[in-house]
Amino acid sequence: MNSPGAISERRSPPAVLIHARYTVPVHPRDAVLEDHAVILNDDLITDILPIAEAQLAFPDAEVIRLPDHVLLPGLVNAHTHTPMTLLRGYADDMELHVWLKEHIWPAEQKFVGPDFVADGTRLALAEMIRAGTTCFNDMYFFPDTTVDVCLEVGMRASVGITIIEIESAWARDVDAYIEKGMKLWERFQSQSLISFTLSPHAPYTVSDKTLDRVSALSKERGLPVHMHLLETEWEIKQSHQQHELHPLTRLSQHGLLNSKLQAVHMAQLSSGDIDLLADARVNIVHCPQSNLKLASGMCPLAQLLGAGVNVALGTDGAAANNDLDLLAEGQTAALLAKGITGDAKAVNATQVLEMMTINGAKALGMGDRTGSIEPGKQADLCALDLNAPETQPLHHVVSQLVYAASRRQFTDVWVAGKRLLQNGELMTIDIDAVLASARKWHSRLSELDAGTGSKIEESVP
Repeated sequence: MNSPGAISERRSPPAVLIHARYTVPVHPRDAVLEDHAVILNDDLITDILPIAEAQLAFPDAEVIRLPDHVLLPGLVNAHTHTPMTLLRGYADDMELHVWLKEHIWPAEQKFVGPDFVADGTRLALAEMIRAGTTCFNDMYFFPDTTVDVCLEVGMRASVGITIIEIESAWARDVDAYIEKGMKLWERFQSQSLISFTLSPHAPYTVSDKTLDRVSALSKERGLPVHMHLLETEWEIKQSHQQHELHPLTRLSQHGLLNSKLQAVHMAQLSSGDIDLLADARVNIVHCPQSNLKLASGMCPLAQLLGAGVNVALGTDGAAANNDLDLLAEGQTAALLAKGITGDAKAVNATQVLEMMTINGAKALGMGDRTGSIEPGKQADLCALDLNAPETQPLHHVVSQLVYAASRRQFTDVWVAGKRLLQNGELMTIDIDAVLASARKWHSRLSELDAGTGSKIEESVP
């Protein structure tokens, strides 16, 4: 296939040429380039050229050869709670509301602090980088610590300014959550690797007054809003009982149903809801494995994509999934959509790859920076070795990626041109130290029996 033709007019000496057997830029759609080089200069992609042409144009450039690999845009995990890697397997096989109120929230109340968040985030970043992820959205307490760890590692992140009507070690009330979050935004808003979202936890944990404040802040500061929404039937019943409104109607009345909304889960949608979301240009983050594990419901993915809704993929936190493997999430999303609709053509491999990359970038407000391999975008890339039994013989590159490949086949990852994974080895994370910290937290958490934690009630007006 010919080069896309988007060639830079100004060619300064590039830092590196990455020559993979295949390059899948995602945009243009369905392009699979064989024996091309992606040309990097510092943190940017500056060109994509056939390898012979690239070497002729840039004879002094370093060439990284990946002869058995496919080079992709870095994967975008659009919904996580990264410190919750330390709660992986802590409480399983129960309904969401019971899981939260009787197990997860009591454990968090006892243990969550800067050290917990730092250690859990490093563990999460190690897992995600090894699985091809270069950008993620996070929603958790002590977001300042999350930012520090991401900058330490060199990871791109959309960090949530968590807002909830429950006191935590991070903030005593909504005023404190917002005040501390906005100070953090002001401090880091010019940092290229870090962006922010307003993150009210869910309709059932924030009041009408808080929703009004979130809506006003979103408009004033241009910040997206990231929120768990329509995850369970219980949530809808609770909204009718407490507010006499469906959650979507309630959000609409508070000015939050718009293109800045990143609605997570959406497992309880009607056909009318889908039309409403499409008209409002709401972004949806689909977390199929978490929804299946917690039996929350089924997000109607095929219908959403058919209506033109931008749908990204998220893993959710490791306490609910129980991993941060976005490639597996995409495989699950495709197969689940086919099973639900009874249509083998529903949600094809190309659509799934877009959900893992450019759709996620667009949902997080980063579509101009990452999510595809194009000149002028940030050099966020991942390489997967196709020369493995699981992906041979190779009849169709994108199909093998979605339906057959494993996260263990990712070998190299770059974020903003910096190599975070090289030949399977983490370059900016001390994995032995990370694992030692995980063992330390296991010992501490074992002291609190998940079955006897104190039940926490929401205090929503």
